[in-house]
Amino acid sequence: MKLTKEYFLGDDVLGIARDLLGKYLFTKVDGQLTGGIICEVEAYKGTTDRASHAFGGRRTRRNEMMYHAGGVAYLYLCYGMHHLLNFVTNMDGVPDAVLIRGIVPTHGEEMMLQRTRKRKITPDIGFGPGKVSKLLGLTVADNGLSLFGDTLWIEDRGLLVPDNQVEVTPRIGVDYAGEDALLPYRYVCPVLSL
Repeated sequence: MKLTKEYFLGDDVLGIARDLLGKYLFTKVDGQLTGGIICEVEAYKGTTDRASHAFGGRRTRRNEMMYHAGGVAYLYLCYGMHHLLNFVTNMDGVPDAVLIRGIVPTHGEEMMLQRTRKRKITPDIGFGPGKVSKLLGLTVADNGLSLFGDTLWIEDRGLLVPDNQVEVTPRIGVDYAGEDALLPYRYVCPVLSL
């Protein structure tokens, strides 16, 4: 049921991003299992995408993980407080990635409430990339984690998301990317969040 390395080595980051909708994302941190259904993602196409951290071949300590072979987590800090989870895709040296923007909690809800200091699970608790990492107990210290280990993994449990239930839109918060900010690289399945 776990997705394999071959899945993340594919060269179609848009196809992978779309296909991740309906997959189950899990973490096991400090012995606590938490997880949920992926319902919102954004794709970033490496060196040619002005919204990507790797645009133009930029290579820094922050984005170095993007250049690894697909199947690792790329976590970075946004606005100095939000830890954002990305899945690196494609082969070694090609910095494609998928940002996980939303999940619907399915496992470990009590732990998620503790991590977020909330009293109850609300429809919006897992919407926003910073919220995803907080629910799952991930931080930038987890940058580079394998997506196939016992800490972080993705499962295909057969939940199919038909195209007519998917909204395809421009990405959020990438106005700096000029024309690339308008690319339809965000995939959302609102039905999953109901």
